[in-house]
Amino acid sequence: MLRIMSVTKDHEVLLQPSVESLSDDQIAWYWVDFTHPGEEEIKLLSTLFHFHPLAIEDCLQFLQRPKLEYYQGYSFFVMHALDSHSLSAKEVDLFIGENFIVSFHFDELKELDSTWNYFQSVRDYSAIGPIEVGHKIMDKIVDTYFPIVQNIEDHLLDIENNYERGNKHSLIQQTFDVRGDLLKVRRSIFPMRDLMYRILESKRFMISEHKKAYFHDVYDHLIKLSEMIDSNREMTSDIRDNYISLNSYKMNNIMKTLTVITTIFMPLTFIAGIYGMNFRYMPELNWHNGYFIILGCMTALGLSMYFWFRKKGWFDQE
Repeated sequence: MLRIMSVTKDHEVLLQPSVESLSDDQIAWYWVDFTHPGEEEIKLLSTLFHFHPLAIEDCLQFLQRPKLEYYQGYSFFVMHALDSHSLSAKEVDLFIGENFIVSFHFDELKELDSTWNYFQSVRDYSAIGPIEVGHKIMDKIVDTYFPIVQNIEDHLLDIENNYERGNKHSLIQQTFDVRGDLLKVRRSIFPMRDLMYRILESKRFMISEHKKAYFHDVYDHLIKLSEMIDSNREMTSDIRDNYISLNSYKMNNIMKTLTVITTIFMPLTFIAGIYGMNFRYMPELNWHNGYFIILGCMTALGLSMYFWFRKKGWFDQE
């Protein structure tokens, strides 16, 4: 499907004009939006607009990394929008020239719909051109990142707040899930930040200082998002490390308790082993109260070792 918007030199907007009319001398600039394009519409990229084959190939091969490339007469942008539920990336391609902007995407994108509706309602087009449309699309895409990252952050804060009283195994599994979500959005947001930086520093994609301030605002938003992602990733690492440390602490206490018990029973087992050898000439075997004497000695030895270990602090669970 094609959506077409053209603006005349008299600053009048024309909605859904014919493709052939875009070459009219009275057209100041135009925006063509390819949504769910079919084969015939895809052919227009080469037959009507004469875009470079490599740029067209990038449009058709999903999923390219966000980037900026320069061609004769226009700049080519690859950007990523994010699905708020699956967090999967949706590619948006822009061709921006002096008097046109062409957007190309296979997925339904509310960011593009919102931008399209916005420019339909504009009354004065005298200060609007392809650069402004491109900026608006980028701004809308970046704005949708914030609720996604904030939802992940809220989920992580819930995990941290419930860590002491919740099921540790379930919470640590949720933490790894959050870490995976952060990795998904990081793969799109960080390259988008690099793309925006390249736009600001570009010597070929010429933007006036006044317009550059708007792109710099988008770049600042991406910097903020990058910091939020890094901060949340550090938080997941802290929760994971705390979980591992707590498990190690519990295991150490268990091993210490078992070691103390084993140490106490070692001499008792030694004594029991000696008198279990059944040699004929063992003087103690003929004692009338020998059995009770040995049991008493073993009890006294066990208790003395217990109190000695307790005094040393081996039973403390700090």
